[in-house]
Amino acid sequence: MKYVSTRGAAPVLDFDDVLLAGLARDGGLYVPESWPTFTLDQIRALRGLPYDQLAAKVMAPFVAGCMSEDELAAMVADAYKGFTHPAVAPLKQIGPNQWVCELFHGPTLAFKDYALQLVGRLFDHVLKKKGQRVLIVGATSGDTGSAAIEACRDRDAVDIVILHPKGRTSDVQRRQMTTILSANVRNLAVEGTFDDCQDMVKALFNDHSFRDEFNLSAVNSINWARVMAQVAYYFASAVALGAPDVSVSFSVPTGNFGNVFAGYVARQMGLPIDRLVVGSNTNDILTRFFETGRMTANGVVPTLSPSMDIQVSSNFERLMFDYVGREGAAVQKLMDEFRKTGVMSMPQGAFAAMCELFEGHRFDDTATLGLMRDIQARTGESLDPHSAIGAGAGLKAILRADSPMVALATAHPAKFPDAVEKATGTRPALPPHLADLFDRPERYDVVANDLGAVRDYVSAFVKGRR
Repeated sequence: MKYVSTRGAAPVLDFDDVLLAGLARDGGLYVPESWPTFTLDQIRALRGLPYDQLAAKVMAPFVAGCMSEDELAAMVADAYKGFTHPAVAPLKQIGPNQWVCELFHGPTLAFKDYALQLVGRLFDHVLKKKGQRVLIVGATSGDTGSAAIEACRDRDAVDIVILHPKGRTSDVQRRQMTTILSANVRNLAVEGTFDDCQDMVKALFNDHSFRDEFNLSAVNSINWARVMAQVAYYFASAVALGAPDVSVSFSVPTGNFGNVFAGYVARQMGLPIDRLVVGSNTNDILTRFFETGRMTANGVVPTLSPSMDIQVSSNFERLMFDYVGREGAAVQKLMDEFRKTGVMSMPQGAFAAMCELFEGHRFDDTATLGLMRDIQARTGESLDPHSAIGAGAGLKAILRADSPMVALATAHPAKFPDAVEKATGTRPALPPHLADLFDRPERYDVVANDLGAVRDYVSAFVKGRR
């Protein structure tokens, strides 16, 4: 399997090099040169498999030529062995033809674990083979940071620095990052928004001398391996509900577009997906796009669902690439337009084609609390604000009557206890392995919203480690 950049000017790479590269050198994102496809019989053969075995089969085409299927299967099995539910990604029915896929049974209680627990092991495998070490720099709106740190802590060949927007994550999210005191881990609280953090990470990658000096790598969803691992739970949910003999729809709370893009990949691979529904909070750039065909960045507003407090959806570029005929120059032009003006308009034909599969729905904080309250009253299920938005978007979607709707529950309710208590009157408890989280000492540094300050901090940290 070979990979190309969405902007068409970076070298074609194999999986190992894409894993380590993260962002392409032309500023684009890597995607497979062509989408692998499964036959209907191959999809049927996934039924009844344990999650790790199904996931290994789904991901195998993406690593072909770089590792054997047995090597991949061993890493996948190891990644998921500590998850707290035997099904790993269990389905629960919450209404007629309406389901929730619980993606919070990993070590940090968020869907990011499903990719990053594997990505940490992939890094070990590839770095050992190449005799290299890397510096991971990532930005988080809440969940990626803790999942990345948990996956990379104490690894010999990896140093990791995570940027988060100061005061804009939940206390649980922050502490899951800042209470990890491993020598190879540092946390930076940036006096800005998530988009500011993400912009600085991209700027470090585009500074090629800095990138080469420290062998920079990424764990954000700009890294293709993240998306690859997330494809598996779409297959697992769909085959459990009868695919490929039944088409299935998914509703996904998303800000950066990586999670829902994994659903698009699953569809390109042959999984019969009827609709992909985007759930947004007040920072509704994606919903507005699917209503108008124009992506317009507004200011970021803090909400009860901070992981979606985003106005620059990085992974959307991967979708654009496919819908403009995989022409890198066309993507470059559109992205330049967006960066210069804050507005980007898709060609009308491409936008119409997107809307045949995608739609978006928004919920402000008041509506989100109402969803959480209603879902618990009707079903007994307690959902965090992000998951409630996903479920609410699914309820609003225009569906065929025979197409099951699966809402992705992306975080454990105990990650957002204040919001859950406000909505339902009940404060969810942390699981036993995190019960003492608020008693653990924290370590993090506050930095100005300034690229130079971040670059200097990262440089000093790594030079002190090597």
